[in-house]
Amino acid sequence: MGHSVGEVSRVAGVTVRTLHHYDGIGLLAPSERTPAGHRRYSDADLDRLQRILFYRELGFSLEEVAELLDDPEADPHEHLRRQHALLEARIGRLREMAAAVERAMEARRMGINLTPEEKFEVFGDFDPDAYAEETERRWGGTEAYRESQRRAASYTKEDWKRFKEEFDGIHRRIAEAMERGAAPDSEEATDLAEEHRLFISRTSYECGHAMHTSLGEMYVADPRFTATYEAVRPGLAVYLRDAIRANAERRA
Repeated sequence: MGHSVGEVSRVAGVTVRTLHHYDGIGLLAPSERTPAGHRRYSDADLDRLQRILFYRELGFSLEEVAELLDDPEADPHEHLRRQHALLEARIGRLREMAAAVERAMEARRMGINLTPEEKFEVFGDFDPDAYAEETERRWGGTEAYRESQRRAASYTKEDWKRFKEEFDGIHRRIAEAMERGAAPDSEEATDLAEEHRLFISRTSYECGHAMHTSLGEMYVADPRFTATYEAVRPGLAVYLRDAIRANAERRA
Protein backbone atom coordinates (compact mmCIF):
# COMPACT_ATOMS: atom_id res chain seq x y z
CA MET A 1 0.00 0.00 0.00
CA GLY A 2 3.00 2.35 0.03
CA HIS A 3 3.79 5.02 2.61
CA SER A 4 1.29 7.25 4.34
CA VAL A 5 1.64 11.03 4.23
CA GLY A 6 2.55 11.03 7.92
CA GLU A 7 5.33 8.49 7.39
CA VAL A 8 6.75 10.48 4.47
CA SER A 9 6.58 13.66 6.53
CA ARG A 10 8.63 12.10 9.34
CA VAL A 11 11.18 10.44 7.08
CA ALA A 12 11.75 13.43 4.79
CA GLY A 13 11.56 16.12 7.46
CA VAL A 14 8.84 18.12 5.69
CA THR A 15 5.40 19.02 6.94
CA VAL A 16 2.21 17.27 5.89
CA ARG A 17 0.99 20.64 4.68
CA THR A 18 3.99 20.88 2.33
CA LEU A 19 3.26 17.43 0.91
CA HIS A 20 -0.36 18.40 0.35
CA HIS A 21 0.82 21.56 -1.42
CA TYR A 22 3.20 19.63 -3.66
CA ASP A 23 0.31 17.33 -4.55
CA GLY A 24 -2.00 20.27 -5.22
CA ILE A 25 0.37 21.91 -7.70
CA GLY A 26 1.23 18.63 -9.40
CA LEU A 27 4.84 18.57 -8.25
CA LEU A 28 4.56 15.37 -6.22
CA ALA A 29 1.33 13.46 -6.69
CA PRO A 30 1.17 10.19 -4.70
CA SER A 31 1.02 7.12 -6.91
CA GLU A 32 -1.80 5.52 -4.93
CA ARG A 33 -4.76 6.34 -2.75
CA THR A 34 -6.65 4.18 -0.32
CA PRO A 35 -10.36 3.45 -0.85
CA ALA A 36 -10.96 6.24 1.67
CA GLY A 37 -8.95 8.64 -0.48
CA HIS A 38 -5.84 8.86 1.70
CA ARG A 39 -2.53 9.48 -0.08
CA ARG A 40 -0.04 6.60 -0.36
CA TYR A 41 3.47 7.24 -1.64
CA SER A 42 5.56 4.64 -3.50
CA ASP A 43 9.33 4.28 -3.30
CA ALA A 44 9.51 6.05 -6.65
CA ASP A 45 7.55 8.96 -5.15
CA LEU A 46 10.09 9.16 -2.31
CA ASP A 47 12.92 9.27 -4.84
CA ARG A 48 11.22 12.19 -6.57
CA LEU A 49 10.70 13.96 -3.24
CA GLN A 50 14.38 13.57 -2.49
CA ARG A 51 15.26 15.28 -5.78
CA ILE A 52 12.74 18.04 -5.08
CA LEU A 53 14.25 18.73 -1.66
CA PHE A 54 17.76 18.71 -3.15
CA TYR A 55 16.88 21.43 -5.66
CA ARG A 56 14.95 23.40 -3.05
CA GLU A 57 17.97 23.34 -0.75
CA LEU A 58 19.99 24.88 -3.57
CA GLY A 59 17.46 27.70 -3.81
CA PHE A 60 15.45 26.71 -6.87
CA SER A 61 11.82 27.85 -7.04
CA LEU A 62 9.05 25.27 -7.23
CA GLU A 63 8.48 26.21 -10.87
CA GLU A 64 12.15 25.59 -11.68
CA VAL A 65 12.08 22.27 -9.82
CA ALA A 66 9.06 21.15 -11.84
CA GLU A 67 10.85 22.10 -15.06
CA LEU A 68 13.98 20.18 -14.10
CA LEU A 69 12.03 17.06 -13.18
CA ASP A 70 9.40 17.03 -15.92
CA ASP A 71 10.64 18.94 -18.98
CA PRO A 72 12.64 16.64 -21.27
CA GLU A 73 14.24 19.74 -22.84
CA ALA A 74 15.52 21.08 -19.51
CA ASP A 75 19.28 21.06 -18.97
CA PRO A 76 19.95 20.17 -15.30
CA HIS A 77 23.66 20.92 -15.71
CA GLU A 78 22.99 24.47 -16.90
CA HIS A 79 20.55 25.07 -14.06
CA LEU A 80 23.02 23.74 -11.52
CA ARG A 81 25.85 25.81 -12.97
CA ARG A 82 23.76 28.97 -12.68
CA GLN A 83 22.68 28.12 -9.15
CA HIS A 84 26.28 27.37 -8.19
CA ALA A 85 27.26 30.89 -9.26
CA LEU A 86 24.46 32.33 -7.13
CA LEU A 87 25.54 30.27 -4.13
CA GLU A 88 29.15 31.40 -4.54
CA ALA A 89 28.00 35.00 -4.55
CA ARG A 90 25.94 34.37 -1.41
CA ILE A 91 28.92 32.73 0.30
CA GLY A 92 31.06 35.74 -0.58
CA ARG A 93 28.51 38.07 0.95
CA LEU A 94 28.31 35.96 4.12
CA ARG A 95 32.09 36.08 4.43
CA GLU A 96 32.00 39.85 4.11
CA MET A 97 29.33 39.99 6.81
CA ALA A 98 31.39 37.74 9.09
CA ALA A 99 34.42 39.98 8.58
CA ALA A 100 32.34 43.03 9.41
CA VAL A 101 31.09 41.37 12.60
CA GLU A 102 34.67 40.62 13.58
CA ARG A 103 35.71 44.23 12.99
CA ALA A 104 32.78 45.35 15.11
CA MET A 105 33.78 42.99 17.92
CA GLU A 106 37.38 44.15 17.75
CA ALA A 107 36.27 47.76 17.85
CA ARG A 108 34.15 47.17 20.92
CA ARG A 109 36.95 45.36 22.70
CA MET A 110 39.08 48.42 22.10
CA GLY A 111 36.34 50.71 23.43
CA ILE A 112 35.30 52.58 20.34
CA ASN A 113 34.14 56.14 20.94
CA LEU A 114 32.42 57.30 17.76
CA THR A 115 29.07 58.72 16.76
CA PRO A 116 26.65 56.34 14.99
CA GLU A 117 27.46 58.03 11.67
CA GLU A 118 31.19 57.62 12.22
CA LYS A 119 30.79 53.98 13.24
CA PHE A 120 28.93 53.31 10.01
CA GLU A 121 31.63 55.04 7.98
CA VAL A 122 34.43 53.06 9.61
CA PHE A 123 32.81 49.67 10.21
CA GLY A 124 29.98 49.43 7.70
CA ASP A 125 26.59 47.90 8.49
CA PHE A 126 27.43 46.42 11.89
CA ASP A 127 27.18 48.31 15.17
CA PRO A 128 30.07 47.55 17.56
CA ASP A 129 27.80 48.28 20.53
CA ALA A 130 25.88 45.10 19.74
CA TYR A 131 28.79 43.13 21.21
CA ALA A 132 29.34 45.23 24.33
CA GLU A 133 27.83 42.73 26.77
CA GLU A 134 29.83 39.76 25.47
CA THR A 135 33.03 41.80 25.37
CA GLU A 136 32.69 42.95 28.96
CA ARG A 137 31.70 39.47 30.13
CA ARG A 138 34.76 37.85 28.57
CA TRP A 139 37.43 40.48 29.20
CA GLY A 140 35.95 43.13 31.53
CA GLY A 141 38.02 42.01 34.52
CA THR A 142 41.38 42.17 32.74
CA GLU A 143 43.92 44.95 32.70
CA ALA A 144 44.12 44.57 28.91
CA TYR A 145 40.41 45.44 28.63
CA ARG A 146 40.76 48.45 30.91
CA GLU A 147 43.84 49.66 29.05
CA SER A 148 42.10 49.33 25.67
CA GLN A 149 39.15 51.33 27.01
CA ARG A 150 41.46 54.12 28.23
CA ARG A 151 43.31 54.34 24.93
CA ALA A 152 40.20 54.16 22.77
CA ALA A 153 38.62 57.08 24.58
CA SER A 154 41.17 59.38 22.94
CA TYR A 155 40.93 58.01 19.39
CA THR A 156 39.19 59.88 16.57
CA LYS A 157 37.41 58.57 13.52
CA GLU A 158 40.57 59.16 11.49
CA ASP A 159 42.56 57.12 14.00
CA TRP A 160 40.15 54.18 13.68
CA LYS A 161 40.21 54.31 9.91
CA ARG A 162 44.01 54.39 9.91
CA PHE A 163 44.19 51.48 12.34
CA LYS A 164 41.77 49.43 10.24
CA GLU A 165 43.75 50.03 7.05
CA GLU A 166 47.01 49.13 8.77
CA PHE A 167 45.64 45.95 10.38
CA ASP A 168 44.01 44.86 7.12
CA GLY A 169 47.35 45.41 5.41
CA ILE A 170 49.13 43.15 7.91
CA HIS A 171 46.55 40.43 7.33
CA ARG A 172 46.94 40.73 3.56
CA ARG A 173 50.70 40.37 3.77
CA ILE A 174 50.38 37.31 6.00
CA ALA A 175 47.97 35.80 3.46
CA GLU A 176 50.42 36.57 0.65
CA ALA A 177 53.23 34.85 2.54
CA MET A 178 50.99 31.83 2.99
CA GLU A 179 50.10 31.83 -0.70
CA ARG A 180 53.80 31.93 -1.66
CA GLY A 181 54.35 28.82 0.42
CA ALA A 182 56.26 30.37 3.33
CA ALA A 183 56.13 28.00 6.29
CA PRO A 184 54.44 29.36 9.45
CA ASP A 185 57.77 29.04 11.31
CA SER A 186 59.76 30.78 8.56
CA GLU A 187 61.47 34.08 9.27
CA GLU A 188 59.05 35.90 6.96
CA ALA A 189 55.93 34.51 8.65
CA THR A 190 57.19 35.00 12.21
CA ASP A 191 58.29 38.57 11.44
CA LEU A 192 54.76 39.28 10.21
CA ALA A 193 53.31 37.65 13.34
CA GLU A 194 55.53 39.92 15.42
CA GLU A 195 54.27 42.92 13.46
CA HIS A 196 50.73 41.73 14.21
CA ARG A 197 51.55 41.55 17.95
CA LEU A 198 53.21 44.95 18.02
CA PHE A 199 50.24 46.54 16.27
CA ILE A 200 47.93 45.29 19.04
CA SER A 201 50.36 46.52 21.70
CA ARG A 202 50.59 49.93 20.07
CA THR A 203 46.88 50.50 19.45
CA SER A 204 45.00 48.52 22.11
CA TYR A 205 46.86 47.01 25.07
CA GLU A 206 50.22 45.54 25.95
CA CYS A 207 50.20 42.22 24.15
CA GLY A 208 53.04 39.95 25.27
CA HIS A 209 53.88 36.74 23.47
CA ALA A 210 51.80 34.64 25.87
CA MET A 211 48.77 36.89 25.33
CA HIS A 212 49.40 36.85 21.58
CA THR A 213 49.54 33.05 21.56
CA SER A 214 46.19 32.94 23.36
CA LEU A 215 44.73 35.25 20.73
CA GLY A 216 46.03 32.96 18.00
CA GLU A 217 44.26 30.01 19.59
CA MET A 218 41.05 32.03 19.78
CA TYR A 219 41.29 32.85 16.06
CA VAL A 220 40.89 29.13 15.40
CA ALA A 221 38.57 28.15 18.27
CA ASP A 222 35.96 30.91 17.80
CA PRO A 223 34.15 30.48 14.46
CA ARG A 224 33.53 34.23 14.19
CA PHE A 225 37.25 34.96 14.27
CA THR A 226 37.94 32.04 11.97
CA ALA A 227 35.42 33.34 9.43
CA THR A 228 37.17 36.71 9.37
CA TYR A 229 40.50 35.21 8.43
CA GLU A 230 38.96 32.65 6.08
CA ALA A 231 37.39 35.57 4.21
CA VAL A 232 40.90 36.92 3.56
CA ARG A 233 42.25 33.53 2.50
CA PRO A 234 41.07 29.99 3.25
CA GLY A 235 43.28 28.43 5.91
CA LEU A 236 44.61 31.77 7.15
CA ALA A 237 43.31 31.40 10.73
CA VAL A 238 45.33 28.24 11.33
CA TYR A 239 48.35 29.63 9.49
CA LEU A 240 48.35 32.82 11.58
CA ARG A 241 47.95 30.84 14.80
CA ASP A 242 50.91 28.64 13.88
CA ALA A 243 53.01 31.67 12.91
CA ILE A 244 52.16 33.35 16.25
CA ARG A 245 53.20 30.21 18.12
CA ALA A 246 56.45 29.96 16.18
CA ASN A 247 57.17 33.64 16.74
CA ALA A 248 56.69 33.29 20.49
CA GLU A 249 59.07 30.33 20.58
CA ARG A 250 61.60 32.11 18.40
CA ARG A 251 61.69 35.19 20.60
CA ALA A 252 61.42 33.43 23.96
